Amino acid sequence: MRTIKAETIHNAVVDLVLTAARYLPEDVKQAIADARENEDSASAREILGQLLENAELAASSGLPLCQDTGVGIFFVELGDQVHVEGNLIEVINKAMIEGYEKGLLRKSLCHPLTRANTGDNSPAVVHVDIVPGDKINIKHMAKGGGSENMSRCTMLTPAQGWEGIKEFVVRRMAEAGPNPCPPTIVGIGIGGTFDLAPALAKKALFRPLSEPNPDPELAKMEEELLAEINKLGIGPMGLGGKTTSLGVKIEMRPCHIASLPLAVNVQCHSSRIKEVEI
Repeated sequence: MRTIKAETIHNAVVDLVLTAARYLPEDVKQAIADARENEDSASAREILGQLLENAELAASSGLPLCQDTGVGIFFVELGDQVHVEGNLIEVINKAMIEGYEKGLLRKSLCHPLTRANTGDNSPAVVHVDIVPGDKINIKHMAKGGGSENMSRCTMLTPAQGWEGIKEFVVRRMAEAGPNPCPPTIVGIGIGGTFDLAPALAKKALFRPLSEPNPDPELAKMEEELLAEINKLGIGPMGLGGKTTSLGVKIEMRPCHIASLPLAVNVQCHSSRIKEVEI
């Protein structure tokens, strides 16, 4: 059994929060650059160029990529041979608070009815899976409200199958229009249960754009959905063009024979994700 100090996890999470807020992942920057080369619309090319310029300015200045610095989301894979000194959830939450304070990042969380701000962006949203091994992998996402608001979960009937999934996803993205600040990245959760499907959809957003699903059938579905979404012509920031989405990522799990859970989690172009293995 390996013991990991709470301080080690704390320092790693503070760094995750700060770097995710300031540095756009290289695969996302490359996808935006490639989309710019392929766009026919002058306004679309201009917007995509501005997104790349914004990423460079954030990286060089230390300012956040977007004023909406989001909700602190964490997916933790905890090895079954790891003993954490302290309460893992409390450690991550305190480190998230420190990261938002150090980075002067906007605290966005509030009471859902009174709208009173919690003042420190807590609590962090933490999902924990126990996995074999003696390491901890922590994935962090700063999730903005504009794109999260465009996400949806539904329960299809089994008979609706792939055609029903495709119709729901494409219609959702058409309804979302410019609201999630396209070009988006679209996470899809298929199967599981009503509560698991959205978690799968969000988890899917951590897979790099350059990595299709390792299952050839799901990879083909991702490719087909991306093509259909981009046919909508919404384009960068909703001003038209071929690039409505940069990628579609699917996670799938078995489900009840009477159900077909489906979730769509929309990510804006400012895909602020980062992970660390301890």
